[in-house]
Amino acid sequence: MDLQVRQEGEYQYIDEGEGDVLLLLHGLFGALSNWNGVVDHFSKNFRVVIPLMPIYEMPLHKAGVPGLVNFVEGFVKLKKLQDMTLLGNSLGGHVALVYTLDNPKMVKRLVLTGSSGLFEDSMGGSFPKRGNYEYVEERVGYTFYDPKTATKELVDEVFGITNSNAKCLRIIAIAKSAQRHNMAKDITNIKVPTLLIWGLNDTITPPLVAYEFNRLIDNSELYFIDKCGHAPMMEHPEKFNSILEKYLERTPITASSV
Repeated sequence: MDLQVRQEGEYQYIDEGEGDVLLLLHGLFGALSNWNGVVDHFSKNFRVVIPLMPIYEMPLHKAGVPGLVNFVEGFVKLKKLQDMTLLGNSLGGHVALVYTLDNPKMVKRLVLTGSSGLFEDSMGGSFPKRGNYEYVEERVGYTFYDPKTATKELVDEVFGITNSNAKCLRIIAIAKSAQRHNMAKDITNIKVPTLLIWGLNDTITPPLVAYEFNRLIDNSELYFIDKCGHAPMMEHPEKFNSILEKYLERTPITASSV
């Protein structure tokens, strides 16, 4: 389906379907299109909402995990969302974790896939090589088990980002903020039902990271997808959707009275 990007104030977002809210958060080099398969599948029975994270535009002094959490809080308030199932990939998972801890009454279920917050090995940690298309192509391909999943459109998009000094500075600031902000001591306080969907061949947040999330979050379930890298919802959307759908059916939520 062609996703309609809406604009309201400073926020650009996708808002498709009706029902319980699935709020999706993309990663550092992510985009709304990362979630196409999820929107196609779940907008039939859920309200699927995806804000475009202001990774490349936010003021440099706010470029970090706390700034992105504040952005999500403002968006949720604007759209009057509640009783949410919050899904995050990579950096989006990290933001989802902090948001859940700061706003426990707003989140009914948490879904993490390739989430940062404990450990990640990402391109954002150092200044990406400007003007080197082959390097960018290699690094984007590194995200997936099958490098062919990295389409030319995706590589071109990341290449354009890395050729902007302003965007690169923000990427580095956010990546360093995420790496400094280890959540091992905090996430033991997460009590909502949590689903972990991980690529068995994820080289950025390896399987050991998934096991550690599973150990630290009491009410969590972990599922691996074989021959899959850092973005399961892109590389194996049907398997990802099947795991998620069955989990949502098993963990119905009770709407708030507010």
